Amino acid sequence: MGFRCGIVGLPNVGKSTLFNALTETQAAQAANYPFCTIEPNVGQVGVPDPRLDKLAEIAGSAKIIPTQLGFVDIAGLVRGASKGEGLGNQFLGNIREVDAIIHVLRCFEDDDIQHVDNRVDPIADAETVETELLLSDLESLEKRVPAAAKRATGGDKESKIAASVLGQALELLREGKPARLTQPRDEEEARVFRQAQLLTAKPVLYVCNVEEAAAAEGNAHAARVFEKAAAEGASAVIVSAAIEAELIGMDKEDRLIFLEEMGLHEAGLARIIRAGYELLDLLTFFTVGPKEARAWTVHKGAKAPEAAGEIHSDMQRGFIRAETIAFDDFIALGGENGAKEAGKLRQEGKEYVVHDGDVMHFKFNV
Repeated sequence: MGFRCGIVGLPNVGKSTLFNALTETQAAQAANYPFCTIEPNVGQVGVPDPRLDKLAEIAGSAKIIPTQLGFVDIAGLVRGASKGEGLGNQFLGNIREVDAIIHVLRCFEDDDIQHVDNRVDPIADAETVETELLLSDLESLEKRVPAAAKRATGGDKESKIAASVLGQALELLREGKPARLTQPRDEEEARVFRQAQLLTAKPVLYVCNVEEAAAAEGNAHAARVFEKAAAEGASAVIVSAAIEAELIGMDKEDRLIFLEEMGLHEAGLARIIRAGYELLDLLTFFTVGPKEARAWTVHKGAKAPEAAGEIHSDMQRGFIRAETIAFDDFIALGGENGAKEAGKLRQEGKEYVVHDGDVMHFKFNV
């Protein structure tokens, strides 16, 4: 399944440079002026997972196929976007289509790169974007909630649910709080809330774009962002888009040497992916054989048939059982045969909840 993250922020904070580095392409034109990205660039990148290499080595797999992560580079936002200023309507529409928001904040000083407000203040930048998203949601719900409440008086069940859960979201927005703090009481309310596609309901990861020298420990600007994230129960990571750009085209050995010289243990992509997985409650399971070792992604709490459906809808429709081996058992026992002999290959049914690292083989009939 992977997941799809929209990279947002004010103009000239490093969004397109980060996008190019993360996807190892030059698909997004990085330029020192607002709106250099007009149509959203979309990049798919394999999720690095060292477990996959170990599984492939043991199984003698001919191919290694990681799960995919989608990045969408969205045009820079300006004040008034919720009213259509700049590229506002397009910006808001693009955000509505992603699963999570990667909010890039400028945390570096550079007189050669113009800031839209002629200052470096990542907290103010974050609030500018958040305000526009909030105003857009507020305008939407101030129309929808009264309409739903009116229909609910006529006995419409769906409208009654909408009036309740969206009414709660509306009150939060009026207090200046994001809709993601809404707490649906049951699955029906959760479904209606998801279908509303509120912009401030999207989970947010703050990315502090710092200068190269601050890539390992951050700086004073980044520290303020981490304080903000902690207060909101959100996540933040430190990345130097300039360093990520340097890594493009390097082979694995040169990358490791370069990162070590910069005081880093891994590239920014790995940190963003890990934070993104936590943000969206995702986990990885594997299928392994002589032809290929492959990683797949599902939400935490997914049951075996849903995992099978990530491979093919027929597998979910005709699901019989899942032969399952825990990752640690597969490695320790030398693969499927060793796990089977040790009694570590389990036959799991439709109610089995998938665990991170499960190696699975599905039996189905359609």
